[in-house]
Amino acid sequence: MQIAFIGLGHMGGPMAINLHKAGHQVQAFDLASAACEHVKAAGVAIATSSEAAVKDAEVVISMLPASQHVEGLYLGRDGSGGLLTHIARGTLVIDSSTIAAATSQKVAKAAQAAGIAFIDAPVSGGVGGAVAGTLTFMVGGSDADLERARPVLEKMGANIFHAGDIGAGQTAKICNNMLLAILMIGTSEAMSLGVANGLDPKVLAEIMRRSSGGNWALEKYNPYPGVHENAPASKGYAGGFGTDLMLKDLGLSQENATAMRASTPLGGLARALYAAHSLAGHGGEDFSSIIKMVQKKA
Repeated sequence: MQIAFIGLGHMGGPMAINLHKAGHQVQAFDLASAACEHVKAAGVAIATSSEAAVKDAEVVISMLPASQHVEGLYLGRDGSGGLLTHIARGTLVIDSSTIAAATSQKVAKAAQAAGIAFIDAPVSGGVGGAVAGTLTFMVGGSDADLERARPVLEKMGANIFHAGDIGAGQTAKICNNMLLAILMIGTSEAMSLGVANGLDPKVLAEIMRRSSGGNWALEKYNPYPGVHENAPASKGYAGGFGTDLMLKDLGLSQENATAMRASTPLGGLARALYAAHSLAGHGGEDFSSIIKMVQKKA
């Protein structure tokens, strides 16, 4: 299948590579030349522009940082066309960015008016999942469009959930990431308290992992250095899912909670803590670096 892939960051790059390895003809593009070079080294063809990438594409996939990037890409800065004017009728667009549900719905409406199918399909699983091809996709869109997308999504992920209509995937994603942030902060507090009392972090992590406090952070992404060899915490909090990206997602969850008049006090507190952590200079570090905020200083 001829696939255009726009956005080759920590997540998008490995996803595009997996599609290439699966035998698809991928034309990829990113504004960052370093990201393009990394993917090119894996054998993926790099287009000269997003417009060139979508030429003759049967499927277009985007993985961009925020709502304004997705809207700007597809609709243009003035809302007068953007990339949609270069995509052929009948093409399927899969946006895997994590953005506001309202933005997905706005872009989808414009795409459908142009005869282009659109689904929102944000992901969970982190960079490790992107590399391994074991991501979870949360899809918003029609049954028919999801079935068109499924053979492509299956080459990048292990779990595909149909959350509902357009925008539902985004709603599921912000709920998931709000919970993830809360769990990471709680895990960081518990680990720091135990270590402050002289407990071995690996022993404490294993006790909690097998007890009622068990969660994904304890299973695969411990915030304490040295507990999980491949976790960002053991690599100076480099790579992974950045603090500023988590802060963005928490902002989306709180904007939605306000609009829905939903009570999310822990989500609001998590957003405030991540905002403070970012302001302290940790915005580019993995979100598990929030443990630095609660660790006992030597």
